[in-house]
This record gives sequence, C-alpha cells and structure tokens, in this order.
Amino acid sequence: MLKSPTLFLTLAALLAAPASALGNRKDAAAETVATPEASTAGQYASVDFDLTKDREDILFLDLSNGQRVAIRLMPGWAPQHVARIKELARAGFYDNVVFHRVIDGFMAQTGDPTGTGQGGSSLPDLEAEFNPQPHLRGTVSMARAASEDSANSQFFIVFYPRFSLDRQYTVFGRVIDNMDAVDAIQRGEPPENPTRVVQASIASDNVPPPAVTTAPAEITADDLNAPIEQ
Repeated sequence: MLKSPTLFLTLAALLAAPASALGNRKDAAAETVATPEASTAGQYASVDFDLTKDREDILFLDLSNGQRVAIRLMPGWAPQHVARIKELARAGFYDNVVFHRVIDGFMAQTGDPTGTGQGGSSLPDLEAEFNPQPHLRGTVSMARAASEDSANSQFFIVFYPRFSLDRQYTVFGRVIDNMDAVDAIQRGEPPENPTRVVQASIASDNVPPPAVTTAPAEITADDLNAPIEQ
C-alpha cells in the first residue's frame, strides 16, 4: 500500500513554482475556513481553537520531543476520515509510529507503522472526501497513493501554505495548539533520528501525557575523579 509517491510528485511541482505562489498568509490561527454545512450560504466558519470545547473532536499527539500537539478534527469536512483517525487513535495504532517523511518548507507525514511510507492499517481504504478547505499552515490532511480512494491511516501536517494540494487530498483537521512542536519534527526522508508519536489520544478520553524520560547527563573522567562532597 504505497502512500508517498503522489505527494512527492506534487512536491516537485511546488518546488519548481515561484515563492510568490505561496501568497502572504498569516499564521493558521488567524485563518478562516469554510465548512460544508455553511458553504451553500456562502458563509465560512472559523476553526475553534478553544481546547475546552468539543473535546470529542480534538486529537492529541504526544511527541518524542516532549511536546503535546492538539489537532481540531472536523467531521463536517470529512466524516469518514475523522471517524477513521479517532478509531485508530483509540486503538493505539499511532503509538510509537515515526514521522517517516518530513520535508522542510512542506510537510511532516506519519501514520505508517512500518516507517517506510508503504504501510497502513488492516482497515479498508477510504473513499476520498475532498473538500474546499485550503492547505494552510497547520492543516492536517490524509496521505494517499495514486488512487483518490486509497487513504488509510497516513496523514500529514503542512508547515507552510501549499494550495496546489487543494481538492487532491482530504483535509480533515487543523493544528490548534503547539504548532511550534510540529516545526521541531526532525526532517528527512526518512529522518536519521525520526520524531515519534509516542501517544495519540482523543481529548474527551482524558488520557494523560506519557511520562517524559530524559537520558542521563554524560559522565566524564573529571566527574569520576572529583572529590566527594561532605
């Protein structure tokens, strides 16, 4: 189940485009996006960044860099994709899965337990739920192979606006807290020392962040020979 090639080919086209094509967008927190329910009236509702509201539709990613990222899931945009993400998160599928493909200036991709970009869950692939949501900074979108109906478990988080992806990948959420932690994800294809999703959970389940273990400080010969303090 190959998930990376289509996204890679899109990247090649993006990198060949002038920088001005990215536009002068502000941070994702200031952006306003459409919901399918309101689009018929030509109105647009903003993503709710309040972590205390609708916690059933907030995904927490506890990363190996010690940070917790919050993602607002939007079932109105892509109900089947949101249901899949919640099902897999609650099953522990994403726990200890690496960000296997992280391209500076583009996106960070995870959700493959094999870490190769070719894996997925045992669940059936999803039919595309393309929607008008733009790929802004912090957008969370489903990865897929060449077929539009091949999304399964892998998803990516966009570092900077990439509007060439619009209506080609299913957008199902947005980072609403700690985008700085996403920016800190290790780059590479694959990264030499990949950042992991230590734990994924739904906010309403009240799963505490995992304990952060830190490596002991390096002990030198001077430390061993230092006098013992009384």
